[in-house]
Amino acid sequence: MRGAGTLLLALSLGACALGPDYQRPALVTPAQFKQAQGWSAALPADELARGPWWQLYGDVELNALVGRLNLSNQNLAAAEAQYRQARALVRGARASFYPSLSSSAGVTRAGQGGGDSTLRTSDGFSVGGSNAASISKSYDLTLNAAWELDIWGKLRRSLESSQADYQASAADLAALKLSLQAELAQSYLQLRVLDDQRRLLDATVQAYARSLRLTENQYNAGIVPKSDVTQALTQLRSTEAQAIDLSWQRAQLEHAIAVLVGVPPSELSIAAREPLPGLPSIPLALPSQLLERRPDIAAAERRVMAANARIGVAEAAWYPDLSISASGGYRGSSFADWVNLPNRFWSLGPDLALSLFDGGARRAELERSEALYDQTVAQYRQSVLDGFREVEDYLVQLRVLEAESLIQDQALAAARESLRLVQNQYQAGILDYNAVVNVQATALANERTSLNLLGSRLTASVQLIAALGGGWQIKDLVEE
Repeated sequence: MRGAGTLLLALSLGACALGPDYQRPALVTPAQFKQAQGWSAALPADELARGPWWQLYGDVELNALVGRLNLSNQNLAAAEAQYRQARALVRGARASFYPSLSSSAGVTRAGQGGGDSTLRTSDGFSVGGSNAASISKSYDLTLNAAWELDIWGKLRRSLESSQADYQASAADLAALKLSLQAELAQSYLQLRVLDDQRRLLDATVQAYARSLRLTENQYNAGIVPKSDVTQALTQLRSTEAQAIDLSWQRAQLEHAIAVLVGVPPSELSIAAREPLPGLPSIPLALPSQLLERRPDIAAAERRVMAANARIGVAEAAWYPDLSISASGGYRGSSFADWVNLPNRFWSLGPDLALSLFDGGARRAELERSEALYDQTVAQYRQSVLDGFREVEDYLVQLRVLEAESLIQDQALAAARESLRLVQNQYQAGILDYNAVVNVQATALANERTSLNLLGSRLTASVQLIAALGGGWQIKDLVEE
């Protein structure tokens, strides 16, 4: 018996697992990004290889808000709970490699035969009627053990699948965290851009108020007509309205940030301050490195691994399951001598089970598993393509916005100089106030356009960092 057990154990541990071993699906990976030509990568090149990427913006308040998001965001809390569920499933799959033990205790009363006599049982009960002819009572105390031998690798493939699902859940959690961090950073940077817009409009309102007082003085002195005063007043009030309009936009961004960090909007206030965070230097990874740095791509590949392992589980259903079971305990008719040596019993033996006919259920399950694998492969390849596209999009967006900003800076400088000249000419009586109003509107529009461009560049920089995977690495995925 001991030799047979040793042989079975060796077969269990040394047998090959059914189903294909995992290999990464073939991908067409470009040598470099199309839009990366002329891109100057920051040094050192591993600046984003580890650590919090949002610190590149050098804003202490942004760092604190992201820290609060990591601790208190409710979507992250839900994803973390799902991650713990996947981890528990891995532990459950690993437990199937070990023997299971169970115990039971019970008492049974049974009757047989007929007649009208009365019978008193051994425990003092009186039974009459048709059951009085034969009354028995038994006490059972049993310990059972069972162990399924993993000869065909079904349990190992199940464990592989659970581990891959667990790692996919961990990558999903990382992808969600990166997405929420990027959303918070974009909202915060846009809020700071609105603060700069508000400072610009407030300064412009003050300048327009001075112009209105000057125009009113000139009108009172009979130098300019009443229309100049009304034009100056119109310019002042419309600019004040623009400044007020920014308030609700800023409030909405502040409310969004509050929800991201897990508090009601009434509990978060972000004070306006200077200066605006600057554009960071973003190290650019190679396309092949994107597969190691994007958590969503890693999650998609782990689902391919899980589907591949499930093919082995489906194939193992065609082979017999071998298990060893044992049981023992005590069985007696009296409670007083229930646990006694003469009442002891035991059993031990192997059990071989094979489904001979299932109407095609196993074949259907295998075909379903193979189709699921093909589906996850296609989804993985699509995730990689989407990742390449996103990086290319944000690279070209940053490059175009940079070129646009250079031209806009020239336009802004020209608008400021034009405003200076026109104001001097108006004060000298060469031009009417209508010319001043037009140039003032043009100058203000150029100032706001420059700030909007800076906000777009900041947003695109966050999006590029997120598209590159932030500071995440595939090595962050650990096996349970």
